[in-house]
Amino acid sequence: MYFLSDEEKKHLLKNYLPRSRQADTAEELRGWNWHQPPLLPPYETKLGAYEIAGAYCPSNRDLYLRRVQKIKSLPSLAMIRGYFLHDVLVKELSRAKKIIYHRGVPGYKEIFNDLEQGQDYKLPDQFQVNKKDKLYLEKEADIIAKFERQRLAAKIHDVLVKQPYIGEDSLVNLAVPVVLEQKLDGSFLGMSSHLSVDAYTFSEPMVMDLKFGEKRKFHRLQTTAYALAMEAVYEFPVNLGCIVYAKIKDDRLIIEKDIHIIDDELRQWFIEERDEKLRMIEEEIDPGVKECPDSCHIRQLCY
Repeated sequence: MYFLSDEEKKHLLKNYLPRSRQADTAEELRGWNWHQPPLLPPYETKLGAYEIAGAYCPSNRDLYLRRVQKIKSLPSLAMIRGYFLHDVLVKELSRAKKIIYHRGVPGYKEIFNDLEQGQDYKLPDQFQVNKKDKLYLEKEADIIAKFERQRLAAKIHDVLVKQPYIGEDSLVNLAVPVVLEQKLDGSFLGMSSHLSVDAYTFSEPMVMDLKFGEKRKFHRLQTTAYALAMEAVYEFPVNLGCIVYAKIKDDRLIIEKDIHIIDDELRQWFIEERDEKLRMIEEEIDPGVKECPDSCHIRQLCY
């Protein structure tokens, strides 16, 4: 799902990359300037990137209840689905890399055979869902796994056809150009010191995020948070983000990508959200209840 089509690569090369380089991001909004305002965190508390970026609760009271009142709630079905299906994607891509390194280029036939012989994914017992939902999620996992295996086989085949003298390390980097769950220390910016980020490498890093719900504007704050953390740790510019929206309809996987420039507006928005939420926690400000959606997993705690 993270792989770009030929059309998307053209848009990236001829549109997003040139525009991002011309955007002239303000120096004070680059992650490597975490030690001074406005990026300098106003409090010592650390938040997860998802806590800063999340706006599913209209008033952010979910964060207040969790961090101030110390009330723990069970994850919603949507949250379980996102975690489980993202884990399937990570395991399939990681498995493909391992197979290539294990078999080597001379064993390319075994690479393709091994890719086809994948595991069946079962929802971990830690998640409390009914049998119907469990079977449905496992069916979705199977659809995603089969899709990824076919795409990976095609990508590997394309590289092997074009590069007759390639080694396994180069094959991995060309056929599976994705860094999965890279660990980042976000503490410089008031975030967790154990962030996990996926990134696609094509000319320059592009932060990836996978969503299985409806498209929301605030989703871009997640890629912005990761980009700032990467800049803080490695001190090179990260200008692009991509949110992959996946949905399954009639047993078909449908994918839409939101490639975007991580510009000054997004960076400033991240700072505002972070500072507002940190203040709410530090000063124990109950934001109250707004019009909560029926899908809210903590709705029963507010009404």
